[in-house]
Amino acid sequence: MPATDSASHKNSEQLESVAIRFAGDSGDGMQLTGTKFTDETALAGNDLSTFPDFPAEIRAPAGTMAGVSGFQIHFSSRDIHTPADRPDVLIAFNPAALRANVEDVRPGGTVIINIDSFNEKAQTRAGYDGDPLPELRERFNLVEIPFTTLNREALQGLDLSAREIDRCKNFFALGVLCWLYGRPMDATERWLGGKFKGDVLEGNIRTLRAGHAFGETTELFPTSFVVPSAKIESGTYRNITGNQALAWGLVAAGVQMDREVFLGAYPITPASDVLHEVARFRHFGVKTFQAEDEIAAVSSTIGAAFAGNLAVTVSSGPGFVLKQEALGLAVMTELPLVAINVQRAGPSTGSPTKTEQGDLLAVLFGRHSQSPLPILAASTPGDCFHTALEAFRIAVKYMTPVVVLSDGYIANSAEPWLIPDVDALERTEIQFANPIDIGEFLPYSRDPQTGARPWAIPGTPGLEHRIGGLTKADGSGNVSYEAENHGRMIQLRKDKIEGIANELPPVEVDGPDSGELLVVGWGGTRGSITAACERAREQGMAVSQIHLRHLNPFPSNLGEVLGRFEKVLLPELSDGHLAMLLRSKYLVDVKMLNKIEGQPFKIAELMEAITDLYES
Repeated sequence: MPATDSASHKNSEQLESVAIRFAGDSGDGMQLTGTKFTDETALAGNDLSTFPDFPAEIRAPAGTMAGVSGFQIHFSSRDIHTPADRPDVLIAFNPAALRANVEDVRPGGTVIINIDSFNEKAQTRAGYDGDPLPELRERFNLVEIPFTTLNREALQGLDLSAREIDRCKNFFALGVLCWLYGRPMDATERWLGGKFKGDVLEGNIRTLRAGHAFGETTELFPTSFVVPSAKIESGTYRNITGNQALAWGLVAAGVQMDREVFLGAYPITPASDVLHEVARFRHFGVKTFQAEDEIAAVSSTIGAAFAGNLAVTVSSGPGFVLKQEALGLAVMTELPLVAINVQRAGPSTGSPTKTEQGDLLAVLFGRHSQSPLPILAASTPGDCFHTALEAFRIAVKYMTPVVVLSDGYIANSAEPWLIPDVDALERTEIQFANPIDIGEFLPYSRDPQTGARPWAIPGTPGLEHRIGGLTKADGSGNVSYEAENHGRMIQLRKDKIEGIANELPPVEVDGPDSGELLVVGWGGTRGSITAACERAREQGMAVSQIHLRHLNPFPSNLGEVLGRFEKVLLPELSDGHLAMLLRSKYLVDVKMLNKIEGQPFKIAELMEAITDLYES
């Protein structure tokens, strides 16, 4: 049958949801391919969740398991919460990508391979003893496409090197997938037009369109698929990652509080993109400083806070540990700043591109002596925006450093984000100290409601005062070695932080208000916990859920909520940091589900734990 006739006889099948994983070498452009497919999917109106998963090595040996990079997207016509436990479709650009990912594909799913890369040498390098394809043909719908050859044919005649031509093959695959699932390609072509020019631009657009045409005409795909738009709240949406949302929240804080923002940071995976993104917004009066090290970064932030700026520093676990001494200084001086920790797997260098929740106890207790500060944890990429705004509101109201916890999964994952109405965002008027006409300015006097000391801008006549790391005298702020004063200042700072609980919103229970089982979560586990609890309720289990943003202090009604349930389950990507805190504070027998593998929870893992505990 001629190709044109084949295309005309193709059918279209409607699906509720699809999970696709792109996998190849780090240099194959899998993250870019997945990101562009995600952008087109967002424009198509689907709900979506993504999971980029890439190696820590900058240049791992080509064709090896260590160099495999993957990007998974789950998109649907209904509300979804996770990138899915198993992909329905795997696109593997070489044998190593296949071997690293094929066991995750659902039984009977589709595996699309670049057959040009499946030679004996490449299969051996990937760890295969022989040809893996015969067995895979029995287990999956195996589609063998010569991506390399077809891409080279599409780009004949262009003034590009062989290396440049081969680097375009990921866009041929993108074109195939866009046809197969009815994705538009306009946004990708506009993006290419803004990034490249000349034959490089022509090559990428040509191979993208060639891939689309191949999908339309080949007999390898007897049908295409349609995933209808999701029914979501009306408004203007954009695709956003957690790091982007954090950056935008920092910029928005400066606008809503009418103060300049200063960000001092040292690059570190997976937090660097926050620095990069904030640096794009200089026209909003934001200043960014890439310091020579983590200690300089946080120290510059303290200086900016002293000068009256909205000050923020951002890092990941290893870098955050280096900031802890200076954060102790910020606690002593009672200056408002925000310190963001985008957690990654450790210890030490660990697995920089993998996710974990192992820093909660470090940010809570990792400083010298008694140095309490508020801790907030974002739960989704979009939630990072609002968490950053709230952190600054708490910092300036209570004159304290505030820690925001994110993690590698939230940082790099993406979701459709409803752009908020700017007029609806809370505006905070900062109250700086005013010069006094009579008497002496007391830099450590206290607001009777919040316990905050006044924020005095240096150089203001009448507000001269001492500041530093030595113990302060109550009121005057002079250096004091008096024992009773030392204990009083420790207690005042503690009371100030604990008093924040009075303004926190109460914990809200999703599901029955009391009963058999409550699942507690924090941070980036929200999506998988929500999906598992919904599935459990569909199966007739009376399972409830709460998810905590405020980890110090806890919301004032948390203990009462925990006490209303017979059993409490707490899944954490650690060995149980929050579980330890809840057990000690509320004397609740919290059952732990711990995972420390650098990967987020799968819904199936949570369902097994929920079912076992519910039925025990």
